[in-house]
This record gives sequence, structure tokens and C-alpha cells, in this order.
Amino acid sequence: MAECGRVDSHTSGHTMDKSITLPPDEIFRNLENAKRFAIDIGGSLTKLAYYSTVQHKVAKVRSFDHTTKEAASDKLYEISVQEEVTARLHFIKFENAYIETCLDFIKDHLVNTDTKVIKATGGGAHKFKELIERKLGLKVDKEDEMTCLIKGCNFVLKNIPHEAFVYAKHADSEFRFQTANPDIFPYLLVNIGSGVSIVKVESEDKFERIGGSSIGGGTFWGLGALLTKTKRFDELLQLASKGQHTSVDMLVKDIYGGSYAYLGLTGDLIASSFGKSATADKEFSKEDMAKSLLHMISNDIGQLACLYAKLHNLSRVYFGGFFIRGHPVTMHTITYSINFFTKGEVQALFLRHEGYLGAIGAFLKGAEEDNPNQYSWGENYAGSSGLMSVSPDMNPMQRARSGTFDMLEMDRLERQLVNLPLLQDPSSYIPDTVDLTEDALAREYWLYCFEEALDGVVKRAIASQPEMPEAAARAEKFRQKYRHKLQTLRQQPFAYGSLTVRSLLDTREHCLNEFNFPDPYSKIKQRENDVALRYYQKAVRSLEELSWEERQFALVRGVLAGNVFDWGAKAVSDVLESDPEFGFEEAKRQLEVRPWLVDSYDQWLERQKGPPHKCALFFVDNSGVDIILGVMPFVRELLSRGTEVVLASNSGPALNDVTNSELQILTERIAAMDPVIQAGLREDRLTLVQSGSSSPCLDLSRLDKVLAMVVRERQTDLVIIEGMGRAIHTNYYAMLSCESLKMAVIKNSWLADRLGGKLFSVVFKYEVPPDKQPSPDCAALTP
Repeated sequence: MAECGRVDSHTSGHTMDKSITLPPDEIFRNLENAKRFAIDIGGSLTKLAYYSTVQHKVAKVRSFDHTTKEAASDKLYEISVQEEVTARLHFIKFENAYIETCLDFIKDHLVNTDTKVIKATGGGAHKFKELIERKLGLKVDKEDEMTCLIKGCNFVLKNIPHEAFVYAKHADSEFRFQTANPDIFPYLLVNIGSGVSIVKVESEDKFERIGGSSIGGGTFWGLGALLTKTKRFDELLQLASKGQHTSVDMLVKDIYGGSYAYLGLTGDLIASSFGKSATADKEFSKEDMAKSLLHMISNDIGQLACLYAKLHNLSRVYFGGFFIRGHPVTMHTITYSINFFTKGEVQALFLRHEGYLGAIGAFLKGAEEDNPNQYSWGENYAGSSGLMSVSPDMNPMQRARSGTFDMLEMDRLERQLVNLPLLQDPSSYIPDTVDLTEDALAREYWLYCFEEALDGVVKRAIASQPEMPEAAARAEKFRQKYRHKLQTLRQQPFAYGSLTVRSLLDTREHCLNEFNFPDPYSKIKQRENDVALRYYQKAVRSLEELSWEERQFALVRGVLAGNVFDWGAKAVSDVLESDPEFGFEEAKRQLEVRPWLVDSYDQWLERQKGPPHKCALFFVDNSGVDIILGVMPFVRELLSRGTEVVLASNSGPALNDVTNSELQILTERIAAMDPVIQAGLREDRLTLVQSGSSSPCLDLSRLDKVLAMVVRERQTDLVIIEGMGRAIHTNYYAMLSCESLKMAVIKNSWLADRLGGKLFSVVFKYEVPPDKQPSPDCAALTP
């Protein structure tokens, strides 16, 4: 976060130091390319939204034509770094006190915009209308506040997987993020501003305000100011966080001497809010009165929400509005109230980007001609501030947040992302195996691990662009940014949702892209692909000399040995750097001897003796030895059996994972050497499809829509997931509606030890869903 200005504590309000320059690379990023604007102005906070185009570097590969003189070298393809333009949404939140200076900054730095209109919503839109029009020269077009709120809510629920969370004050992890449900409707939105609006949302454009209350955030603030003489909302909440409501509230035990068992009322239940103040002849502290008031308002809103949820048979209830704003003490009282009134049947859900809903909705209203809802969007971790705790007990620094800018950035993805159709239950699917927000020991290890690996990533980023003298300076900026992200996540592990190995890897990729390092491993991949191709025919010939049963085992060992070649694992990258000649046979010797750590090979072999699968979907992993000498021989065996194969590879680069564009070239070259692969391509039995992912891990709920269509059309009945990132860090527990095979080598000593194995232990997990079991004696082993 970047400081915008300073707070002058000697004045009655907030003022802006006009001499401070707002750094556009930190706050109003890509402002010069802004196309559309929207603004949501509340009682104290302004949320500005704008759409911009972002020019960044991408790594492209192009096959050499080996029939001409163009290919002066033996290299299979050439790599070029090109400029590409993509769309990005920027959302910035700041206090209203800074609005004039921020508008001045936008006016001074705005080069061009496609529109002469700025969409506006919120209670302050009318108040600041003249100022905005004068400063920016844009006509203010006001949009309905509730419509914007619902549009924004729908958008974040669809596009940000860890958007909704449950707040549990005394749990190891206070923030428990919910699984993204592909079907977000219907739901209840309880918006707590000055008053309360309760809205039933049934579809993208169908919603209805079904109730509300005049007792809301304004009531808490107003009565709180009268009782405590505290004028600032956040200060009132801080008082409440320190108070004891039992000093002011009359409890059941104060009336009955204990619980009222006949009616099921516990002794600690509030019987009368502020009840003791009517009879006790004493002064009550500001803290205790603020706490009592907070409980009174929250309980009233909670009961109202429960009644409407039951009346309309809704189990998903989201809370938002000025009253919430991520304040732990508020979320706790709302959660307690909901749990009490529904006996745990309904959960109080909060939204990580709740403060931006109106601005997002207003932007969407102004950008309908661009069809933003026809695309999938993803949060850019490099440019987003993330969810911050404002609990003074958890992080005292957060009390000084006035004057800082909170940011959310979202990138438009090239393709629509959908669920894998073969997920057994998409609503309960969780990609990640370990939630580091809840596992403190694992969190500390992985944060340390990623920090330790930073020097190596910087070194490879510079080496990938030897012809660019400024690469070292950009790499240093990357180092600083990613290290800052790691430090933030150490303090606030919930900043971007559930903290996982996947999110740490993805954040690193986002930061690398931020400083124009689109593919630091491009030259390493190119070299390893060229070398591995020379051994392909020899590897295939040696397999064909084996008996059928020996070949099945050799094929599996080949995939596992190939998976050892992973530059994302420090234990392996150290070996590959020190011994460039480390080869396929050496990798096989490193593998654990059977029985493996997880071993259902015997069940797999028995299945192979049966009828062939109709179609296998294979999520591949690394370039070089992995894909060429490990995966491709396995694929040709499936093809020879009569099984169609769909190879799903990354759409964009991540570590040394093979990308779809690289795989296309590699497969064509292999087909020229191998009639089985050639026939598979010619007869459309071997298909290459991009996964829609640019991550070393795999989220089966966000895959390319084309891939999902191919999976359906081919009647896929086997899913193969390879690699530590895709099959261990993610999807280890994924339940599919067809047979699945998860193969990986554990290349991290700490993780191996935790799983009860050692370095280079093998996971070979073959699973058959219960309804697909052919007979009891063919049951799959589930470790």
C-alpha cells in the first residue's frame, strides 16, 4: 500500500498535503490508458473504478521450418518476447477527505479516455457531482445504488474463488473461506448502511428488496456518539472491542439466578439490552456502552436476516455495507447472532471485496457494450492490497491506515473458465490439499521456502533476457515486491483468501509478469526439449522390446522419472544446475523402490488387462524429459490400446511447465518420428487443448470452456493428473465421477517427511468411484 497523504491531527478533519506526489506505478496504475470510469461515494469512503489496457511482454515460441535454410541451428523452435495488450480493471478505495487531490491527480495524468461519462453511485454521488464534473470534464451519470451493489456482488462471487468467508473469532484461523459454488443463485444480501436493506437475489438481473430496517449502522453511530461523545465510527468500534456488555446488559441469570431451562435460555443470554442502566445507580464506561450497543444492533439485524432467510428458504446469507467493512468485532457479533437464531443452520457469510461492490456494479453498468460478463476475470495479486485485519489486537499498524490506499486489480482472461464436468460435486470441490491459513507450522515453512528461493528466481529472470541491460533493475523490483507480499502474508495469511502453496506460486508468477518477465525458464525449457527429443526413439525402442507386463511398469516409472525434472523444486534444481548431464536413467535410479508411499499400481495393472478406456484426459506437467520421455510413451501406449487422448497443458508459462504452444511444436516433431503419434493426430484420436491455467498447480473449477466441451464430447472416462503441483499440492483429495490416476514424485524433503516418506517418494494413486466399481475384487486402493 502506498501513502497518499498525511493526517493532520490538529484539525477537525482530514487534510491532504498537496506537496506529496502520488506515485502512479503504485496507486493509479495504467491511468494513461484508462478507457472507462465509475465511482461509488459513501459517507466516508470513495471507491474509484476504471478499465484500462495494459501493455506487457509475453513469451512466444515459433517452430523453425527444418526443410529450409531458416534453421541455422539444431534448435526445435525460436523464442521471442513480444508486446501484448490486455484488459485490466482497477479499483481504488480511499477516504473522502482525499477526493479533491485524487481528482486533480487523475486530471493531470489522464491522457485519453473513450468516454465522456463517469458512472456514479452511492449516497455521496450527488454531493460531489459538481466537483467531479469540474475536475475531470466528465458528465456524472448516476446509477441506482442497489442495482450496482447486486451487479458487483454477482461479479466477485463468479470471478474470485475465495471471495466469501465465515468469521470465527476464536478459531486458529479467523477467516474461513468458502468453496466457490458454480451456481451462486439464489442468495440473500443484507446490506447494512445507515439503515438495513435485505435483498433476495435470484439471477443476474432478477432481485427484490424483501425487507429492511431503520435500525442499522447509522443507529449504531448516532446513538454511540450520544452515549460516548465519540464522533468517529472506527473509534466507536475500537471502544466496543474493549468493552464488557454484561456491565450494561441485563442477562437471563440476572433475572432468574441462572438459566431458564424450560424455555431453553442460557444464563448468559441477553434478556434486555441496556437493562442494567435503568436500575443501577452508577456511571458506565464508554467501552461497555459501545459494546452493549453493538450487540443490540447486531442481534436485531441478525434475527431479521434469519427470519427472511427461513421465510424464503435461503441458506446463503451475505452481509455487507458500511457497518461491516471487515471489522472483526462487527463480524463476530453478526456471526454469533446468526448462529444463535438459526441453531447453526445458516452461516453468516462476508465478502473479501465487500467495499468495492457498488463501484464494480457502476462500472459494469457503464461497460455493458464491452460485455465484461462474457469473460472470466482473475484477481491480480501483484496489484491488489488484499484483505487486511483492522483488529487493534492482531495488528496495531492497521490503526494507522487512514491515508493509505486500498486496491483491487482484476485481469481479463483470454478464455472463459468453467468447472471440469467430471468433478463429482463441484460445490464441495477444494483444489488445495493444505490450507496454510489454518496450519501455522506448514505456513511458516512454505513462506521461508519461497523467500529462500527468491535469489534463484531473480537470477533466472535476468538470465532469460540477456539482451536487455535493464533486466537486472526490473528483477530487483520484482524481488522487492514479492518479498513484500511474503511479509504481508506472514502477518495477514488471509489477505488473498486461503493461503496455499498454489497462491504463493501464483503470486510469484503475477509479480514476475508485473516486471515483464513472462517466462524466466524459456531458454531452459528450449534446451531440455531439444536434448530429450534426441533420445525419444531410443526410449520407445527399449520399451517395445519388453513384455506387455514389464512395459506397463516401465511406462509408469518413465512418467515418474520424467516428473523428477522440475525446476520448481529446490532439491532438483540444485542437482540440475550442478550436473547438467543428470539424465533420465539417473532419475529412475532416484525413485523410491516399491512398495511406494502411496501404491495402487497393482490395481491399475489389473484395470489395464480389461477393456480400454474410451478417452483419457491427461493434465501434463514439465517440459523436456517429463513430457517427451515420460508422458509421450505413456500416451502412445494408450493410443495403441484404442483409447483417445486429450493432452491438457498450460495456456501460459509457469516455472518449467510445458505450455500449449510449446506442446504443439513438440508433438508435431515427435509425430514425424513416431507413426503411432502421427496416426493419433491424423485420425483426431490425440488432441491438444490448453487448460486455461498459467499456474504450476491446477484448479479443476477454473478450466478453459473449450477443454470442458472436449471432455464431454469425447465421453472421457479416465483423468490422469501428473506432478507435485497438480496432484499433491492440489487435487490430492479431488473426487471425480470417473476413474482417475494421480502420479507424482515428492521432491521436497519437508513435505516428504510430513507425508511419512522421504525425498523422491512416489505417489501412485488410482481411484475408481463407487458407482463405477466393476466388482469387489477390482476395488481401488484409497490410502
